[in-house]
Amino acid sequence: MTGFWARLLGREPVPDAVADALAGSEAVVATAQAPDGMLVVTSWGIWPPGGERLGWHEIAKATWDKVSLVVTPTSAEQIAPGTELLVDGRPLRFRLVVPGKVPQAVQERVTQSIRSRNRRELPGGGVWVLQRRVPGRDGLVLQVRPDPGTDPVAARRLAEGIAARLPEEP
Repeated sequence: MTGFWARLLGREPVPDAVADALAGSEAVVATAQAPDGMLVVTSWGIWPPGGERLGWHEIAKATWDKVSLVVTPTSAEQIAPGTELLVDGRPLRFRLVVPGKVPQAVQERVTQSIRSRNRRELPGGGVWVLQRRVPGRDGLVLQVRPDPGTDPVAARRLAEGIAARLPEEP
């Protein structure tokens, strides 16, 4: 839905490629125009201009600097079913012409995806141990996210130790 009717009904304009790729229960929350296309925020994650969805559980942090939304994505290595060791990716910067509700919507959803967080100190730094909801799935995923400079072997051992103590999935 575009144009007059979309504005009248309060619906955000969405690029056709994103609209066609949305999951059945995925709802558009906010949109903002970036120089290279539309940034779409949904109940399941962020759709960057021309890109694939980045789920809320795949985002380490998101900040707004009054001009750009800066999102730090993660890549996950599965240590065991339901347990992941994360590595921060290169921050993605989205300069938004008129940000509207996007910064607040992103901040709220990244925060809401975290059910619990605990800090563990390790050689060279520490890790955050997170339990997070994954959009479209039941249950939680346990994520171990090391700080930059943390001993990677120590972080892996911690993740493996936590995974070994979790009950096996049926």
